[in-house]
Amino acid sequence: MGPNQRILPAIPDWPSIKPRQPYRPQRYPLAHAQRKKNAECMVENQAIGLSRGGRTTKIHALVNGLGNPLGFRLTGGQVHDSQVASELLEGFDISQSNIIADKAYGTAKLRQYIEDKAGVYTIPPKENTKDKWTCDYHVYCERHLIENFFNQLKNFRRIATRYDKLARVYLATVYIASICILLK
Repeated sequence: MGPNQRILPAIPDWPSIKPRQPYRPQRYPLAHAQRKKNAECMVENQAIGLSRGGRTTKIHALVNGLGNPLGFRLTGGQVHDSQVASELLEGFDISQSNIIADKAYGTAKLRQYIEDKAGVYTIPPKENTKDKWTCDYHVYCERHLIENFFNQLKNFRRIATRYDKLARVYLATVYIASICILLK
């Protein structure tokens, strides 16, 4: 006999009070397949993808002629570089600009996009391309500016090893790190 059952009958004014059961909400566990599906949706929305090195995030950056960052996009590790390039260039006036990029960005769609915006591209063709175009390799040597920027960005430990779960928090960290690079 519990303490409530001994005390309550001793109180004559409250004969209808009964001890209550603790509140237990009805929760049914998710099936394993449903949990996995929900987890994949969360990972997809957070710019984390499987590539050869495991789960990774790609940072796509646009820098000016001095190596200063202009914009960023995050994608999962499995997303090809050329899929994000036109989206990254959209917010900027690229007329009369020379867009220097590596071979991964040498798709016909991106080159046509740059030409439509009255820009010039300096992107070398890949080895397996059938219709090769000319590339000014003296101008292409200036691509080291973006490589230098990424080298400085990876000096920040929080960028090099992603600790943030949410893509927006990680992107904010990238912006803060780039501000620190600009202030040096």
